[in-house]
Amino acid sequence: MKRRDFLYLTGMTAGASMAASVPVFGKIISVEEALTPVDVALKKRLADVALNAAKANGASYADVRIGRYLNQVIATREKRVDNIANTESYGMGIRVLANGAWGFAATNNLDNDSIAKAAKMAAAIAKGNAKLMDEPVQLAPQKGYGQVSWKTPILTNAFEVPIADKVDLLLNVNNEALKGGAKYINSNLFMVNEQKYFASTDGSYIDQDIHRIWPTFTLTKIDAAAGKFETRNALSAPMGMGFEYMQPLDSEKIKGGPVTMYKKRYDMLEDVREAAVHVDEKLKAKPVAPGKYDLVLDPTHLFLTIHESVGHPTELDRVLGYEANYAGTSFLTLDKWESKKFNFGSKEVNIVADKLEAGSLGAVGYDDEGVKCGDWDIIKDGILVNYQTIRDQAHILGLKASQGCCYADSWDSIQFQRMPNVSLQAGKAPLSAADMVKNVEKGIYMFGRNSYSIDQQRYNFQFSAQLAYEIKEGKIVGMFKDAAYQANTQEFWNSCVQRCDQSDYRLGGTFSDGKGQPSQSSAVSHGSPTTRFNGVNVINTGRKLG
Repeated sequence: MKRRDFLYLTGMTAGASMAASVPVFGKIISVEEALTPVDVALKKRLADVALNAAKANGASYADVRIGRYLNQVIATREKRVDNIANTESYGMGIRVLANGAWGFAATNNLDNDSIAKAAKMAAAIAKGNAKLMDEPVQLAPQKGYGQVSWKTPILTNAFEVPIADKVDLLLNVNNEALKGGAKYINSNLFMVNEQKYFASTDGSYIDQDIHRIWPTFTLTKIDAAAGKFETRNALSAPMGMGFEYMQPLDSEKIKGGPVTMYKKRYDMLEDVREAAVHVDEKLKAKPVAPGKYDLVLDPTHLFLTIHESVGHPTELDRVLGYEANYAGTSFLTLDKWESKKFNFGSKEVNIVADKLEAGSLGAVGYDDEGVKCGDWDIIKDGILVNYQTIRDQAHILGLKASQGCCYADSWDSIQFQRMPNVSLQAGKAPLSAADMVKNVEKGIYMFGRNSYSIDQQRYNFQFSAQLAYEIKEGKIVGMFKDAAYQANTQEFWNSCVQRCDQSDYRLGGTFSDGKGQPSQSSAVSHGSPTTRFNGVNVINTGRKLG
């Protein structure tokens, strides 16, 4: 037996567990089963059974989501494979509007009787909810699209790549880390394929095939003499791409000071080699002196600040107080939007919501209400101009249509308002990150997401980074440790003074953004160029009190 075949087989015995931040659900299946699609004609027939049963039970509107959710995870540590698993979850969710209220039911028994029973239950739940409603649900108009389809524009289906090849890649990554002096190294590949079929009484039958991939690692070194250790995580971004993401193009390299990055491809081996060097620097880094600094924030770091301080507070359900159980509401109340002059940030701040951005995690052709997706301004020249809405929210803002922000993480979860890709637009004047650094007298250049905290109104926050480099008189002079910046959302975005141009624009994102109660998880990207913020308060998180 070949070594890699042995590793594959021993890995399979580990079952379907994986990192807690990326849940796997469903039954374990073979790769061959995962690559066998469900017939579209069959899905339409099943959907029609549900729609007809919903109307027969008093629904004024109904939609059906048939979802097949495929996950593959490969997890390794040092010289061994910890886990390999393929899982599938497959079923139908039925949402109905009856007597002005929503009802929802789901089933994984896709025979006619079970589907009709679920539709009847959804209608009964809606009628029960209607007795508690103060006013009926108002749905924005939505035309039917007939039979249409959309697919993530991938070059290589990650599920088709032999598992042994992926195992070899990860073990090579680990080997490079160990050669670079790492004491511990774990590396992982997460791959997702959502096969989603939507049908509604509006006349839409929408078939979508959505792909995502996330390569990542954590490298640790120990300084035994000093009794301390440091780590660095991968600076990869999870992407809405196929396995081509793992096949970097030299032309897409971006040199950001001491870190090499890629626009839409990722070199995992180069990243882990750099990580080994970076951890040595972290072990020797000097503590940051608290005070005011100009910050130069790389997209590998800034995406998370955008997510927490812009993405979440512009979700309309948070603004209205409908969503408060999971991470709070929002300081961006309707009166600020109605004033048409609320100063969210400086004139450098232009933030766009986009459900179609190529390579992004949130890219889909249609949302989970059958709304065709697009883009719109949220912050324009520093002013709050819009939020994120779904069909039963659009009327609150006087919109004639939904913005397509409805999503459910599974066929057995009811769809609700979720974040689109929310991104800071690039500057128009030519500017590289290197040129930006040259004009900073006292600053910090930050890469990678790390620990953070933000209050329940998404206003006061603190963020740290994987890597923090001191900038002195226009030059990078060494690494800081224990650096974190504190601000409130409005003062932080008003301190934004400069953005690099489109050639530096990159996506970051999260594979698992939690919201709701019971919680659901979604994947979303946030793009930005390298961006400068002046006079931001920096603290030392390693200082001891007393």
